[in-house]
Amino acid sequence: MAKRTRTGGREATQGVIPGRIALSVGRPNLREPSGFRWRKLTDVARLESGHTPSRSKGEYWGGEIPWVGIRDATGNHGRKIDKTLDYVTQSGLDNSSARLLPTGTVCLSRTASVGFVVEMGRPMATSQDFVNWVCGPDLNNNYLRYVLMLEQDSVRRFSHGTTHQTMYYPEAKALHVLMPIRAEQDAIAEVLGALDDKIAANERLVTTIDQLATLTWLRESAEGVAVPLSSLAHFVNGRAFTRDASGTGRIVIRIAELNSGLGGSTVYNDIDVPDDHLARPGDLLFAWSGSLTVARWFRPEAIVNQHIFKVIPKDGHPLWFVNQALRMKLLEFKAIAADKATTMGHIQRRHLDEPVVLPAKDQIDRLDDLMSGFWDRALAAEEENLRLEITRDELLPLLMSGKVRVRNAEKVVEEVV
Repeated sequence: MAKRTRTGGREATQGVIPGRIALSVGRPNLREPSGFRWRKLTDVARLESGHTPSRSKGEYWGGEIPWVGIRDATGNHGRKIDKTLDYVTQSGLDNSSARLLPTGTVCLSRTASVGFVVEMGRPMATSQDFVNWVCGPDLNNNYLRYVLMLEQDSVRRFSHGTTHQTMYYPEAKALHVLMPIRAEQDAIAEVLGALDDKIAANERLVTTIDQLATLTWLRESAEGVAVPLSSLAHFVNGRAFTRDASGTGRIVIRIAELNSGLGGSTVYNDIDVPDDHLARPGDLLFAWSGSLTVARWFRPEAIVNQHIFKVIPKDGHPLWFVNQALRMKLLEFKAIAADKATTMGHIQRRHLDEPVVLPAKDQIDRLDDLMSGFWDRALAAEEENLRLEITRDELLPLLMSGKVRVRNAEKVVEEVV
C-alpha cells in the first residue's frame, strides 16, 4: 500500500509525537491494548493529495464532479458527504493536479482550519488543503474517520507554521493508527454509526418539519394583513459577554455558535446576567449582523452575546408565529446587510419596524395546535441529538482504547437509539 502513495515530496518524519489515544506521528512506545496493534497508516491506506483547478478558467468549474473544500469539512465534520459547495468539470481535473478519488476516501483538513474530517459518499476531488486516505482491505474507512474525529486536537498539535498552522506531508506520512483486526473495526464502526444514523435521521426530520411549517405559513398568509415586525416581539440585543470571560460556566452564544455549533473557540463565562440575556431550550434568537441567522436554541441555558437578538414574543404570541414572521423578512434583511459598505453587513433596529404579512387572526388560532406541535417536535429532535452526540463522544475513546468492547457498547446504544 505504501508504494502506491501519490503525494511526492519529502519522506516521513522520523520523530515521534504521541496523540491522545489512537493516533501518533511515528510509532509510539506505548502499551498496545489486547487485540490492538499500532500500524503505519500508509501501510494500510494510500495517501492522496488534492489540488484547486485554476479559478480564472470558467470552463473548469460548475461541472458535475464534487470538489471538497475547507467549508465542506468545517460544516460537516465527522460525516459522510454526498454533495459539496463547489463542483468541477472533467477538464478542470485533466488540467490540474486534482484527482478523482473513490467513494469511502477519508479526507482530513491539514491547513487553515486543521483537523476536520469527512468521508466521501461518492467519487470526489479535493483541494490541496486536505490529506486523503484510500483505505486498503485491512482498514475500515469508517473506523479511520472515527479515529480522526477522536484525535482532532492531536492533529492540530502535529501541525506547525507561522502564518497558518499546517500538518505537512512528512508528518502525514509518519502517522500511525491503533487498530484491532478488521472484524473488530467493522463492529466498532457499526455501533458508532448507529448513533450517527439516528442523528442524521433527526436532522432530516427537523428540516422537513421546518419546511412544512414555512409552507403552511405561506399558504395561510397569502391574503393576510401587514403589521410592523417589531409589534410582534421584543428584540433584546446581547452584550459583550466574551470580554474577560472566566472560561467556565455557561456558553456565550456568538454568531459562530448559531451557525456551526460548539467548537474549540467557544467561550464560557460564569458571569451573572439579566434573564433577558439568557437563552434556554426553545428560545428564538436572531443574529442581526454577519450571516443574519434565525435559530431555535436547543442547548442548555446560555448567555446571549452582542450582535444577537433574543426574540421575546409580545401579547401572548406563540414562538412559532414570531419565528415564521421573522423568517419571512430574512431575505430582505440579508439584502440590506449586503449593501452595507462595512466589513460586516448588518441591519439597524429601524428595519425591524418594516411590515410583514401575517395570516388572519382566526387562521392563527386555527393553526396554533399544528404549528406549536411542529415547533415542539423539532426541538425534541434537536435535544435528542445532543444526548446522542454525548453518548457517541463518550463511547469513542473507550472503544478506540479497548477499555470498552463492542458487546458492552451495543447495550448502551440500544438504550438511546
